[in-house]
Amino acid sequence: MRVLSGIQPSGKLHIGNYFGAMRQHLQLQAENEGFYFIADYHALTTNPVPSVLREHTFNVAMDYLALGLDPQKTVFWRQSDVPEVTELAWLLSCVTPMGLLQRCTSFKDKVAQGLSPVHGLFAYPILQAADILIFDSNLVPVGADQKQHIEVARDIAVKFNTIYGETFVLPDEHILKSVAVVPGIDGRKMSKSYNNTIEIFEPENSVKKKVMQVVTDSTPVEAPKNPDTCNAFALLKLVAPDAELADWKQKYLAGGVGYGTVKKRVVELLHEYFRPYRQKRQDLEKNRDYVERVLCDGARRARAVAGQTMRRVRDAVGLGGIRNA
Repeated sequence: MRVLSGIQPSGKLHIGNYFGAMRQHLQLQAENEGFYFIADYHALTTNPVPSVLREHTFNVAMDYLALGLDPQKTVFWRQSDVPEVTELAWLLSCVTPMGLLQRCTSFKDKVAQGLSPVHGLFAYPILQAADILIFDSNLVPVGADQKQHIEVARDIAVKFNTIYGETFVLPDEHILKSVAVVPGIDGRKMSKSYNNTIEIFEPENSVKKKVMQVVTDSTPVEAPKNPDTCNAFALLKLVAPDAELADWKQKYLAGGVGYGTVKKRVVELLHEYFRPYRQKRQDLEKNRDYVERVLCDGARRARAVAGQTMRRVRDAVGLGGIRNA
């Protein structure tokens, strides 16, 4: 099965990104044909500083490679290195009903968060559909709250196929296994927009400082505690072995354990979990030419597939020279 996923280079990746999606993306590459890209075209909807966008994009590439993306198994590229996707986005926009875009909740949500209501933000689902359809994607891994994105891509593909004949593969969503919301240091969902993140590769002493700042309630040490409502326990669940987690749960229910003790264990386990990846990330930082070669080779492979699709699409809509009978 061909699996496609993209990630926006909107800042440094944090442990919420990793445990919420990245880890499952990387697991999927073992038994599938992975097509993963860094969505720098999509990032333009927020008008980032050019130098910052380039650096964020490159950092995302190093992060994915450090965390286990295998460029021999998975095609990995910068979205902007495959310009065919923007041509397809225009062709899809010519068949996409306005009502379909107006029903998309992401535009309304982002405008409500303060983003400027530019056309690129409104037409974001069309570019997203182009990303998916141009590679004949079978599965697109998304969270349950992102299912609408795939439904829109399917609707657009069906509309195009109805007008021009069977041209596109209809993708299916692959709903990622439910992961409890990863809390940020303020107790809200970990998010760059809340400035409450614990970055995957920030210095270990900084990770420790942030974990120790995670918001907890004022329950006394000796009193029983509810692990299901505790932010420190939610972080512990991400990295603790099942047996150890069960032991901590009993300690919570019995009382006599302080939140500081739990946080210190979270720090230890986070360091243990990410330390091997941290070393590889440091090595990649010293070998940026290799990272660039991976992205360029990925773009070459991605363009080969995208080019085949676009020849099919252009022929379907009547672009190019007159065909011989």
